[in-house]
Amino acid sequence: FPPHPPWWLHLGSTSKDGANGAQVALGLGWGNGETDLADYLREAGHEGVKRNKMTTASNIVATKFTPSPWRTTAASVVKACERSRDRLGVETIDLYQIHMPDIVQPLSRLGFKSERKDKVYWDGLAECYLRGLVKNAGVSNYGPSLLAEAHEHLAKRGVPLASNQINYSLLYRGSSGAQTTVNAGRDLGVKTLAYFPLAMGLLTDKYRDFSVPRNGSERKVDSKRSILETRELESYVGRVEPLMLVLRQIATDINKRRGSGSSKVTPSEVALNWVVTKGAVPIVGCRTCAHLDSARNSMGWRLTKSQVLRLENASDECEVEFGGAGFKRSSEKFVGYGVEKWKLD
Repeated sequence: FPPHPPWWLHLGSTSKDGANGAQVALGLGWGNGETDLADYLREAGHEGVKRNKMTTASNIVATKFTPSPWRTTAASVVKACERSRDRLGVETIDLYQIHMPDIVQPLSRLGFKSERKDKVYWDGLAECYLRGLVKNAGVSNYGPSLLAEAHEHLAKRGVPLASNQINYSLLYRGSSGAQTTVNAGRDLGVKTLAYFPLAMGLLTDKYRDFSVPRNGSERKVDSKRSILETRELESYVGRVEPLMLVLRQIATDINKRRGSGSSKVTPSEVALNWVVTKGAVPIVGCRTCAHLDSARNSMGWRLTKSQVLRLENASDECEVEFGGAGFKRSSEKFVGYGVEKWKLD
């Protein structure tokens, strides 16, 4: 991985043997993340480097564009896609996604209503697909109603809607509307890509016996998190313990059945497997080789129906809907002039 990247590199795979997907959200770095990702993939010696372009035979590269007040036409989406393709150094983007619904409405604060441009963006996605710039079209943070509208709109142009990326985990599935959205996607044939599948680390054991010094110095766990994020995460630790207890019990049961010759399953791997068992694809933020190995170890097996039920009952007992921490939220975004919020329903 490049040192100190300005973007998150997520690795994930639907295959059993390895992880080979790379994703970068353009909104996090105004394109810098895409150029850094392209440099990394070339330096790593991946296949298909030609004329400073690489094919995606050995990688699955996904990116997004952000709805914005100045992006008002389908042609502007195509232009953004072409620029992303050039920055990424690929002939075709494997998955091109809308970052969120069209919620950036700066004039609404002054009492002016702007017409939503979601259909414009869907037309832009369709053009990108029909021109061969992208292999798949996707959306992000769409609830059931908007997802159905996008699916129907694209279908009229002969474009399949491949995916919907939402916050989805054992701690975000009930009143948030996430499970209803996953079910709606399944009925439409739209795959759910799940970010925050481990609830920013809450569904691992790294926050066990964790406290943050109130003077802001020496955080014991996860120095990559901001103080604001870490303190908020800390506030959840006791509340999610009933679920963590069941995750540990199920991991122990699985390891006993596997025997000493097999790799050990961890509570976090059980949590990831729950996402897969429910029909979604978890997007795992892998910062280390150990993270990647753990993500791989969560694949190739499935929880039983009774284990899924135990986990969901324990999740309900926690009474937590984890939408994020600090400025990283799944239902709101700081957009310069303030914070815009939306709901999946």
